[in-house]
This record gives sequence, C-alpha cells and structure tokens, in this order.
Amino acid sequence: MGVVSLTPDYEQHIEIRDRLEAFHGNQIVYLHWEEHLSFCSAICFPLPPDMPFGTMVETVLKPQYAAHPDFDKIDWAAVKWTVDNAEVTPDMVASLTDNGVGHKSLIRFWTPGLHGYKSVGTC
Repeated sequence: MGVVSLTPDYEQHIEIRDRLEAFHGNQIVYLHWEEHLSFCSAICFPLPPDMPFGTMVETVLKPQYAAHPDFDKIDWAAVKWTVDNAEVTPDMVASLTDNGVGHKSLIRFWTPGLHGYKSVGTC
C-alpha cells in the first residue's frame, strides 16, 4: 500500500517516542492473559531486560491479574506461553532477554482449563 505524505520530508518530522532509549534502561513489555475478556488487551510495563522471567511473573504479572475470580485456580506448571507469537517454555531464573523478550515484546499466556470467567472466553 502506498503512502501519500503531506510534505516530501515527512519522515524527518517524526519523533519516535517509544524507542528503547526513552525508557532509562528498561524495555517495554506487553503481557496478556488469553481468553480472559475481563482484560480487553495486553498490559504494558517498562521492565529491566535483566529481570528474571520468574520475577516478572511474581512481581508484575500476578499482581495485575490477581483480581480475576479464576486467578487462584491457575496451575502455573501447566501455563502455555508465547513470546512474540513463538511458543516458549520460559526459564524462570533466566533474564527476560535470555528468554527472547525484547523491547515491545508481547508475552501471551493461556491457562488450561480456565477460559475466562464462567467460560466467556471460549470461542
């Protein structure tokens, strides 16, 4: 698809505000609990690249989703994960970087047996 710009030097006027350098050593990471429509979209966090994946789960992910009525039913050993649409088995002690998480990565997770409150996430 072609793009028609307002001026010939249009791209020179764009300041990218979400570039990695703007986050003081952190990177933007998106988290999304699939099939749980109480959360309409991924949640964005500025996280240090060297943060262990397990620390991210315990201190960032869990507190954000804990209000969901099914949260306490999650079998964390059975959770299915993707990072940027690639299926992964995260190493919980390795860093986000070592688990393939980069700036603006999307981490999605599915909880087998739980398909949203009263199964409203089932399609």
